Amino acid sequence: MILVTRLNGTKFYINAELIRTIESTPDTVITLVDDMKLVVKEAPEIIVERVVEYRRKVRAPFSGIDSLD
Repeated sequence: MILVTRLNGTKFYINAELIRTIESTPDTVITLVDDMKLVVKEAPEIIVERVVEYRRKVRAPFSGIDSLD
């Protein structure tokens, strides 16, 4: 799960595995696999960084890596 912020400032978590696309229109719109669209404050690059970090943390225990550093 990754933390994102609605345009009204409300923070919430979304399942990073369900993200289909992220676009800037100029607002950032996240489209999930079920075609639900979420408009958030974070730039697409920030969302991608959070997804990469999430996946690194989730998969690290199975990769034989002792540390995430």
